[in-house]
Amino acid sequence: MSKKPVAHKARKRFGQNFLHDHGIIRRIIRSIAPHETDTMVEIGPGLGALTEELLAEAGELDAIELDRDLPPILRTKFFSYGDKFRIHEADAMKFDFTQLRRSEKRLRIVGNLPYNISTQLIFHLLSHADDVEDMHFMLQKEVVDRMAAGPGENNYGRLGIMAQYFCKVESLFVVPPGAFNPAPKVDSAIIRLTPYRELPYVADEVEQLQTVVRTAFNMRRKTLRNNLKPLLSAEEIEALNIDPGLRPEKLPISDFVAISNYLSKKKS
Repeated sequence: MSKKPVAHKARKRFGQNFLHDHGIIRRIIRSIAPHETDTMVEIGPGLGALTEELLAEAGELDAIELDRDLPPILRTKFFSYGDKFRIHEADAMKFDFTQLRRSEKRLRIVGNLPYNISTQLIFHLLSHADDVEDMHFMLQKEVVDRMAAGPGENNYGRLGIMAQYFCKVESLFVVPPGAFNPAPKVDSAIIRLTPYRELPYVADEVEQLQTVVRTAFNMRRKTLRNNLKPLLSAEEIEALNIDPGLRPEKLPISDFVAISNYLSKKKS
């Protein structure tokens, strides 16, 4: 089904680490479980290690690639799929993913994300959550730990709260450095994000929620009383049945939403 790929050296400026461990690749594919009726999207296909398996299972794929040297290699490698393999030479950070939705089927997004842009890219993708069925990403393990952390855990913070506001978050398994070429200096991990069709807690204004969370964690060792002082008083926090003496990492998402909605109503 494919031609032999042309040699390509990983580029540091794109944060490229190409996956080559076939056992890990198959484990990722089993976790994703692509189907021929799915609308599959891959961010940063690289040399096509995952792409090959995704196409074999789903038969059709849109890929977004920033490195201009890679699309010709990928088009050659997957020429037999014709117009069922579509590559978009674009920056995923600026890409409008809604254009890829061609039916009532939501997007299933997959990617081995560069460490240097992973958190910004995930926030960008969360803005398209209504168009997404699920997302499976390879990320730095530290980032996955932060996204999956719950209240009271050391890694719990802005990234995890906002990811968990929009999605069910599952840390699946760790991927060692040796699975890549070149090998990164840290462990990676696979994460699954499944956007909620109905949010467990609804913020009146998501931008206000983001402001509350960001402000609360400006100095995470300080209490809510101190950190949220620019937004509301300790008495107002207490009136929401929240202890202003708590540190922000102790608060569940529902409390952050309650503070946000109070501030939205206060403004109006």
